[in-house]
Parts: sequence; structure tokens; C-alpha cells
Amino acid sequence: MPQEFLSSEEYDEQAHRLYDSGDYDRALEVLKEGLSLYPNAVELCVGLGYARLAREEYAWARKAFERAQILDPGHEDALVGMGETLLRLGERQEALRLFGRVEAMGFDDDLELMLTMGRALYRDQLWPQARDVFARAVAGRPDSSEAVAALGYALHRLGDEVGAARQIRRALRLDPDLHEARIYLGHLLYDRGDWEGALREFERAPPSEHWDAVAVWRILELKRALWHIESGDARLAPWEERLRVLESLDDPIDRLLAEVEAGVDLADPSQLELFEGGADTGRHAIRTRDGFIYRGSWRAIVVQMRDAAGFRHESLSAYMRRMAERWHEQDGVRVPFNDPKLFLRTAVQYRLLVLEDGPT
Repeated sequence: MPQEFLSSEEYDEQAHRLYDSGDYDRALEVLKEGLSLYPNAVELCVGLGYARLAREEYAWARKAFERAQILDPGHEDALVGMGETLLRLGERQEALRLFGRVEAMGFDDDLELMLTMGRALYRDQLWPQARDVFARAVAGRPDSSEAVAALGYALHRLGDEVGAARQIRRALRLDPDLHEARIYLGHLLYDRGDWEGALREFERAPPSEHWDAVAVWRILELKRALWHIESGDARLAPWEERLRVLESLDDPIDRLLAEVEAGVDLADPSQLELFEGGADTGRHAIRTRDGFIYRGSWRAIVVQMRDAAGFRHESLSAYMRRMAERWHEQDGVRVPFNDPKLFLRTAVQYRLLVLEDGPT
């Protein structure tokens, strides 16, 4: 009996499930197979573009979205995907033009598209544009806690702490279980000096929902300061365990790259003293140019910087490489990206970052 092939819609649905589960490799295989049978299926082309984008294969993503636009020049998902790809490739003006075109086509009431565009702009640090997109999304869907929270994040990046806190509180009234927003609010209160309020918000998200090591570190710090308790107290145990889990998380890609790079001397000989002292077991504080402070081990700080910038999907090595390339382009300095400590200390030397805890 001949094998019965799936329809293009079935291939698209299967790829979507794999993509949503984070299995980009298998999603890519399904999409390629589907396109071999249905080469003119625009949805499969769009899916291929997003799978390539998730795998950081930007040139291939661009080709896939271009193919989708040839098949359907007005396909909104293809236009948004192309815009996001162009942002990753540094073509900001063209990306903004495509996003504007999507809104002008009447999709400004499509919440998912608006959030996708806003988040892409946010990741590329185009915070005024991201704020405007999120604001329009909120105007169209004032009941969307995600849109309201996203507007709060963008306002915070623009220095409007009062407006940011107002929007994030509004998002939490819409959805009290929006843990990411609650933790973000905890950071805002902490930075403002409202220790009790910060601890209250941090603790309202259970330990299992905390993926930000800085937040957990701050919970422990605040409990010790406000409750006058020490390490080993049972009240600290769940949070100490969560911090151990977060700091022990190991990206297999990072591990593989670290093993490869360990055999390659990329360090400036003048910086070798930065390696002295063996393994890093201390805690440090790094302040970025926009005033955000990250604390923890060298690796934990880079993780926090990456996640705060919206690039959690990247491996640490990819994030450090991209930042090093950006600094080289903007500031004309070369920052090694093969080791978190060397990456951060060299950035401090060139005054790209500020070390808050003094020499180590």
C-alpha cells in the first residue's frame, strides 16, 4: 500500500508543536520535508524562516522569508519575520519599515503580531520604538497582561520608573500569576530602596518560578537583613536550594564551546593576570552603561545580562561573541569572548562596564 503523505497544513501543525516545545532541529526537518512536497506552501516557508531564526541562522532565515514574500507579498507573518531577521542583521531602518507596513495593513489589532514586533525591537534595544508598539498593543487590548507588562519593561528601560511600576502593577491585577512581571516589580522596588515591598513581591512567586539568580540572591540578602537570620535557617533553605540549582545550570553548547576554546589562546597576554586565583567562587557586582547592576559569579552575571537583554535563547558563548562584536564596531576595542571572567574584566578595563566590588 503506498505511503500516504501529510497535507501541508499537517506538516505546519507538526512543525509548530516541535517549535513551541523548543525542538528547533526536528521542526526544521519537518518543514524541509513538507516543502519538498509542497514547495509553494507559504506557511511552511514562514515556519522555516522562524526555525532558522531560532537557530540563529540569519542568512538562511532571510532567504526563507524572502521566498514566502514571493509567494504572498502581503503575508503578515512573513513580513514580521523578515523584520525580526533584519534587526538581527543590523538593518534597522528596513526592519522598522516592514513593521510599519504590517500595522498599516490593519494588523495593529493582532496582539500576537504586535507583541512579536515589540519584543524584537526590545531585544535590539530600540526601546522608544518598542514602547510605542507595546502602547498601541495595550490600547487595542487593555485586558492583555502580557502587553501591559511589556509596556512596563520598555518604560523602565527608558528611565520612567514610575510609569513602569504603574504598568507592571496593572499587569499583575490582570493576572496575579504573571511571575515574570512580579519578579521584575520586585527588582524595581529593591532598586528604589523599598526592601519590604521588594521581598514581598519576590516571595509571591514560588521558588520553582524563579529563573533569575539575582532575584533569588536578593531574597536571601533581604531575609538575612530584615529577619536577622543566617545561612542554614530552615526559612532560607528553599531559596538557597533554588540558587544552587540556577547557578549549576549548564548549557551543553556552552560546555562544548568551552572545551573547544580551552585549547585556543585568545587572551591578550597583558590580561593573563585576570586568570590568577583559579576557579571563581566569589560574588561580584557589575554595572552596565544604562545603570543596571548584576551580581553573582562571573558566569552568573553574564547569564543575567543576556536574559535581561531578551536573549535567553542564546548560548553564553554566542551572547558574549555578539556583544564583543558590537563593542568592537561601536567603540573600536577588542573584548575576548571565550571566558565570562575575561569577557567582563576586559570590558571593565575599557570602561564598557563598571566593576562595583573593587579589585578581585
